[in-house]
Formats: sequence, structure tokens, C-alpha cells
Amino acid sequence: MRKMPTRLYVILLIFSGLQVYVGWHAKLYLAEWLDLRGGLFEAVFWTVYAIVAFSYLLSRMLRRTLPAAAAKSLKGIGSYWIGLFEYAVLLLPFADLAAWLLRALDVSNAHAIMYVGTAVILVLLAIMLRGSWNAWSPIVRDYDVAIAKTAGEMKQLHIVVASDLHLGMTVRNRHLDRLVRRANALKPDLMLLPGDVLDDDVEPFIRRKYGHQLAQINSTFGTYAVLGNHEYYGGGVDTYVPAMNELGMTVLLDETVTIGGGFYLIGRKDKTDRARASVEELTAGLNPDMPVILMDHQPSALREIAEAGVDLSLSGHTHRGQMAPNHLITRRIFELDWGYKRISQLHAFVSSGFGTWGPPIRIGSRSEIFSITVRFGCQE
Repeated sequence: MRKMPTRLYVILLIFSGLQVYVGWHAKLYLAEWLDLRGGLFEAVFWTVYAIVAFSYLLSRMLRRTLPAAAAKSLKGIGSYWIGLFEYAVLLLPFADLAAWLLRALDVSNAHAIMYVGTAVILVLLAIMLRGSWNAWSPIVRDYDVAIAKTAGEMKQLHIVVASDLHLGMTVRNRHLDRLVRRANALKPDLMLLPGDVLDDDVEPFIRRKYGHQLAQINSTFGTYAVLGNHEYYGGGVDTYVPAMNELGMTVLLDETVTIGGGFYLIGRKDKTDRARASVEELTAGLNPDMPVILMDHQPSALREIAEAGVDLSLSGHTHRGQMAPNHLITRRIFELDWGYKRISQLHAFVSSGFGTWGPPIRIGSRSEIFSITVRFGCQE
């Protein structure tokens, strides 16, 4: 049996400690609100709390042994708990300070707990409601860029991009229908999906016929996708790729195709795949006078992509942190964690994604679609 890495032990210890910190506050509030005390209350509370606090982990660890309904319920509870837990950890230190100040002003401990606890619950509720609206109300972001290279007879190209759909048990047909309708309304020449179409497990993708729904997007040159880290995590690549290809949506695996006789489209395997080709290998032998567009799920190699002569790159993965202030972390990890940046001749784009991982909550980010107009043979 392989030993658990020390770093994982440390992370699990910190995570568990923070869960106890949040749970202790929740217990204090419930005890005052319901006027409950004693060993039975403690036992019931901590049992229920432990199940909720670790429900997402349990749903992933036991997904092959639990009944489908139980696994789905645990994952749903755990998904929302991730969001509540993060913001509770951020709010509770301020709540403790407020309660201390109230007690210093001769407010009883019971009243201080109720006043501050209710305020925290109301703030958490507001965050969840706003975050849910941000997650389920997609926005279209328009960009216009120029590439000096010519693309045969093609003067202009309209690309629609949707990364990180995370289709599964949380992001489902209803949200996918929003993408299909928005994308078709934009009338794209090319539809691109830069990875994480799946949320780990391929089974809901097949059972709920998400691929058939995706295939309803109409574009002049079709729909192309690449793999993200979540396609690898779920272990369903061998099922997902043929299913997409059979529906006319090509998944590029370190492959290059020529579109409309005017430009190259390269689809790179995700960084998770250690056997993936370098950008230099993928661009070797290409006509340097033709525009090159590349999809690479994780925006971790933008300088390498620029140096290889790529003109436009499309990535996702970061979700822009999904829930602020996580964007402060993604901003430090990636040179570009969201939006647009010019690097030499490269036009680099990173989307915060259309779907969500974990909680269907977005704070400081939006569910989004990129609508990019590319003008060929032009200088900016």
C-alpha cells in the first residue's frame, strides 16, 4: 500500500481543523437558537456535521459502492458546502471580533452569539444567491483582434469559445441549452471547446446525451475540442473522445487540422498527460505564412506558445478562481489567469469558463462565452 504524501497529510489536517472551527461556531449558534444542550445534542450535531463537511470527498471516494442516488445527494450537498465553508472561514474571524466587542459593551453572551450568528447567516445567504446568479447567467464577452498573416481568401473569422463546461450532475441540460442558444445566436464560423467539457465522470455525459445537445451548435467550420484535466481525472477519455467524434465534434489530441484552406488549428493534450507533445513539435513543418490558432486547456505555457509562432491561443482551467478572493491565487500561478494579453505576435485568451466545478457559485467571475472576431492580413 502506498503511503500518503506528507503534504497531503498537512492539507487534510488543516482542512479538518478549519471544518472543526466552522462547526464549533455552528454548534454554538444552534444551541442558543434551539435551546439545546447536553451529550445527545453534541453527538447528533457532530455526526450530521461531519457527513456534510466531508460529503464531497465521500461522494468521490464511494461513488462506485454507494447507490447512485446517495452518491448524487452527497455530491450535491458537498458542492454547496464548499462555497459555504470557504466564506464561513473568511467571515468568522470578523464575527468573533464583533461578538467580543458586543460582550465588552455588556451584551450577554447568548445575545451576542445570536446577533452575530444571524448576521453571518444573512451574509452567507446573500453571497450564495448572488453567486448562483453569476453561475447560471452567462455573459458574452466580445473581442476583436488582427493577425498580419493572410488566410487565403478568408478576410475575417468569427470564433465562439466556451471552456470548462463541467457537464455532469451539477451542470446539466438546462445550462447547456443556454450555451447552445447563445452560441447559435452569435452565428460562429468556428466553435471551440478548450477542455473540461466533462466534470470527471463520463457516465452522465453519455446517459444524458450532452454530446447530442452540444452537436446542435451550428458553425461554418464545425466544433473542435481538446481534453482538460477533468477528462483525465474521470478516466473516461476512451469513451468521451469517440462519442464526440461520432457526433461530428472533433477532439484534437496533439493534432493539427487546416481549416478552410486558410489557417491551422492545433489542439494540444492537457498538461495532465505527461506524454503530450511540445508546442515546438506541434508547429514543426507548418507553413509559417499561414495563421496558427492553438487550444491548450491550461494557460501555463504562453511564452512557449508565443515563441513557437502561434498567432492566437485559447485556454480555460483557471475559472478566474471561481469564488473571490481565489482569483488572487490564480493570478499568482498564471501569467494570464483571465481575459486577453498580447505576447509578441500572440493573442492569448483565457476564459473563466461556462460551467462550474464544485459549488455552482461564482463570486468575482461570471459564466461566460468568448466571441472573438479575427481579422486576417491586418496590422493593429
